[in-house]
Amino acid sequence: MRKTITYLFILTLLLASCRNESNKYLKLGKGTSEKWFEPTPHGMVYVPRGAYNLGPNDDQLYAITPNRTVSTEAFWIDDTEITNNEYRQFVYWVRDKKARELLGQTYTDFLITEDKYGAPLEEPEINWEERIEWDDPEYQMAMEELYLPEYERFGYKKEIDTRKLVYEYYWVDYKQAAKRSNAYNYETQRYEGSVVNSDGEVVPIANRSSFLMHESVPVYPDTLCWIRDFAYTYNEPFTIKYFSHVGFDDYPVVGVTWDQARAFCNWRNKLQDFAFTRSDEAPAHEYRLPTESEWEIAARGGMHNTMYPWGSYYTRSVDGCFVANFKPLRGNYVADSPTTTTAMKVGLFDPNPYGVYDMAGNVAEWTSTAFFEGGYEAIDDYNPEIQYNARPDDPAVMKRKVVRGGSWKDIAYFIQSGTRTFEYQDTAKSYVGFRCVRTSFRDDLGGRRSIQE
Repeated sequence: MRKTITYLFILTLLLASCRNESNKYLKLGKGTSEKWFEPTPHGMVYVPRGAYNLGPNDDQLYAITPNRTVSTEAFWIDDTEITNNEYRQFVYWVRDKKARELLGQTYTDFLITEDKYGAPLEEPEINWEERIEWDDPEYQMAMEELYLPEYERFGYKKEIDTRKLVYEYYWVDYKQAAKRSNAYNYETQRYEGSVVNSDGEVVPIANRSSFLMHESVPVYPDTLCWIRDFAYTYNEPFTIKYFSHVGFDDYPVVGVTWDQARAFCNWRNKLQDFAFTRSDEAPAHEYRLPTESEWEIAARGGMHNTMYPWGSYYTRSVDGCFVANFKPLRGNYVADSPTTTTAMKVGLFDPNPYGVYDMAGNVAEWTSTAFFEGGYEAIDDYNPEIQYNARPDDPAVMKRKVVRGGSWKDIAYFIQSGTRTFEYQDTAKSYVGFRCVRTSFRDDLGGRRSIQE
């Protein structure tokens, strides 16, 4: 009996020690991670996961585009379109980065060459704490490359050359990396496929870095779009002041290409990385453009089989007032708003049930989705998306991107929740802007998805 008890005691100790050792490498159940929860991103609202009919579904008898039942994961979306003020911060950041790089060639205070322990850095970093004295003649001389050359100045005014404001970033092309033909071959210990690089060239895969794409995007909006988009008009005041004047701060930014909108999302992720330094605070996902299906489910606000984001078949309220900024009558742009004939301040009309403003009218919005007529037949029914990163030498038909929501210049058909149209990714329009989304970890039970110790 004593031997039996002794053996059981030893066996218990062995099993306990095995459990402790295994937990050292693979923790199971509760206590797997530090306490973490997903806070509400600034300026965003939550869209729960759900299923709905993508595309026109209010009257299929006359619908040109078929619809498709799809499901999407939960995500956050900007409650308004990105404004001039918000996009201007992006432009100023690119300007200041370029200025500090130039000043660092003369003034060492603008560069950080050592880490906090005094060890030299392989590559100097920009010192964002040092103040730039823009009116200092010596500083201006050091930044001469950033200004317009004398022969291009009007009235001898020294101005920043906006063509020099180029944002560079990298992104991983997971679509190419996921191809079976591009997978790593463990027998030969190398990659055997090929990729289309950032320059549009088909090259063999050297290593994992072959999937890393480099982008150089001029960030200043095309302010001449106000004149280019409309023949025989006088839109010079908007060209001169719409983006730059503080009076238009809360108006949606326009004149940005699809590539510029994506660059803004990448820059916003950098701000996010700067803001969060601890792993229990860092957001799990990045900002990006919405997919077409995400945009539509956010526009519908949880309502199905409705024509507009406000859930009605009409563009007027019960009081007879228009409920969005669009072109309601023939050339009568002021019928819906007596104060403006173009884009207007964001958030002036009531939001939809999700709390999202201006999903119909004001300005149309870029999505990440590539446009082609048979898209709804090709997409999957779970998180549907068709992406294609067109290169400069691709034919124009390959550069079409889905645009949703309609704008201040469009008739009622284009502001319907199910209406899709397109613009070319390398063009900028006076009636197209954008907003960002971010995939969410939050559950749909009314709370944040959290992991407790």
